[in-house]
Amino acid sequence: MAQNGGLLVDVEVEPSTSEGVEVVKNGIKSVTLGVGEINSNTKNMFEGVDSIQTYQNASDSDVGQVGRERMNSVTSNHSIRSYDSTGVESAHSGEALLPDVGYHGGGGSRATPKSKNTRGRENTPLMRSRNRSEYEDLDDEMFNNWPNDPSFNELIKEAETAIDQGVYPTRIYQGSSGSYFVKNIEGKTIGVFKPKDEEPYGRLNPKWTKWMHRMCCPCCFGRSCLIPNQGYMSEAGASLVDQKLGLNVVPITKVVKLASETFNYLRIDVEKSKAKKVVNEHFPKVGRKFHRLGLPPKKGSFQVFVENFKDADFHLRKFESDPLDPDTSKHFQLQFERLVVLDYIIRNTDRGNDNWLINYLKAKAASENGEEEATPASIQVAAIDNGLAFPTKHPDSWRAYPYHWAWLPYAKIPFSQETRDLVLDKISDMNFVQDICDDMQNLFMTDKGIERQMFEKQMSVMRGQILNLSQALKDGKSPLQLVQMPSVFIERSRVHVGSTDKFRKFSNSFTQRFQKKAPFFSWY
Repeated sequence: MAQNGGLLVDVEVEPSTSEGVEVVKNGIKSVTLGVGEINSNTKNMFEGVDSIQTYQNASDSDVGQVGRERMNSVTSNHSIRSYDSTGVESAHSGEALLPDVGYHGGGGSRATPKSKNTRGRENTPLMRSRNRSEYEDLDDEMFNNWPNDPSFNELIKEAETAIDQGVYPTRIYQGSSGSYFVKNIEGKTIGVFKPKDEEPYGRLNPKWTKWMHRMCCPCCFGRSCLIPNQGYMSEAGASLVDQKLGLNVVPITKVVKLASETFNYLRIDVEKSKAKKVVNEHFPKVGRKFHRLGLPPKKGSFQVFVENFKDADFHLRKFESDPLDPDTSKHFQLQFERLVVLDYIIRNTDRGNDNWLINYLKAKAASENGEEEATPASIQVAAIDNGLAFPTKHPDSWRAYPYHWAWLPYAKIPFSQETRDLVLDKISDMNFVQDICDDMQNLFMTDKGIERQMFEKQMSVMRGQILNLSQALKDGKSPLQLVQMPSVFIERSRVHVGSTDKFRKFSNSFTQRFQKKAPFFSWY
């Protein structure tokens, strides 16, 4: 017999020639009924368990009446067998035991029947403690979750809460794509979100200048060496490489899903969202059946906002007239070399002095009254705007897309011993390099628009860059000499499994080749 704590019931159809028999035990009536032969393709009877109604708000008389109707509605063609929690057949399996439903009047704990959308996820721990948001996609409620990075989890939760409370992201008017400053509930900027469909190639790019450029001059639009509309993956990939190498110059960046009224949506999506809100306000029961109440979430890159940083060009001009002290200058050189290592490995095609940042604090002397202590100067570099990296080939058309930091005096200084100790052993290890490629594949393949063949081309460029970098570090070259080295591809060989090109796979052997074609406008 079922207990109030719950009973595991297995419903099984078996042939029986006996007629219905009523059995009364402890004041509870149970029925054993006969059944004919049933086809094995009959619909799964476990789904019947999900249709059991609850009686939280019904009166005692209603519960009794419904129970009697259910008892009378059972035909004499089925037999029900009961099992205990271990899966062993109950001793009373010959007698159908209908589970007794504990009824508690008043405001007890509410139980909701399972739905098909949540079936199979009952063992999944709850990751969100907030109520359903009108911007929340119920199917992807576990998407914005990183168990290994609780601080980033908390940051995204702050952003979602702020949007729920009406603190919407604000669009950044610089740049060629739709990007947004994301804020917390206090209105403080905590991140930068770049949706995929608002990139320069995106169908919802809000910048009319880029739309005109694409419509009027399609032959001059974009970069032939990059995969279109994959900038958000490039942002997250740059952060992944930065963390693997321990450079710590890229703010934490991951792929997330967010929705906000300030994002650029199609008119039909906006109208549908308004209609659903009206229906939900006037007919809550109907609104609960909607898959989503608000606007559809957008997939894109979310980069943690760094405070007190300014464009590198601003500080570099000041350093010309007000040079850094020796200790600060050495520390800046180390930070600069880490930026060089990152940009060269990912082959960033858009590294100007306006899209990497510097945070510089001058040294302060102690006050005479002793209230303020002396603080040394500090300087830190942040590499942002990494959306135009990971090309499928080295630039070979019109423009070379050079690294603008190569013209700085810091690029003429050979790599320091600290930088060699940090990265040389790692990038000289083929297993470590393959580890990076595997992690990149796990990240990039979450986008359905990326093909394996194109991804392998991206990795062949990255492997060639790593090979050049390791050789430059061994030879004691400078960043300027590094970028002047010939472009190399390290391609994974493809082997035939069958007799046709359709049955091919990538092997673990690699071949090296140099790029012969050079851009029309060379920069050195």
